[in-house]
Amino acid sequence: MAISKPSSSFPVIHPVSTPGGHPFVGETCWKPNTDVYLTDGRLVIKVELAGIRREDLELTFENNRLTISGHRADNCRSPHAKCRFLVMEINYGAFQSVIELPAAYDLSRAQAAYQNGFLRIEVPESAGGAQKMPVRGRSDE
Repeated sequence: MAISKPSSSFPVIHPVSTPGGHPFVGETCWKPNTDVYLTDGRLVIKVELAGIRREDLELTFENNRLTISGHRADNCRSPHAKCRFLVMEINYGAFQSVIELPAAYDLSRAQAAYQNGFLRIEVPESAGGAQKMPVRGRSDE
């Protein structure tokens, strides 16, 4: 049995709603189950998204921040459906996860695949690794 424990190395931020202008404003968001792990020189992000169409997913990144968002339709609770739930554990509606990655990984070279309800994103290590920053000034000071 695996033990699930949050890691402070890879903060996963799950906002409930997003500020101004985003389609999820005022709508409660749910967070998909997410695994983040290292293997063979790359970081892998695996997100459980059963029942979501690929075209309903959106992946964006800026610097070392990856945003995964989308929507899972709920056809049972439409005005025309005659459902009376006894148990309801599946999340529907908008979702969004923001994952901040360490600087050692290059999101611009990431590859994503969606299969059998799982989104898998592989992020390679940065090609240059750590870079030195020159210090300007006179050498006699």
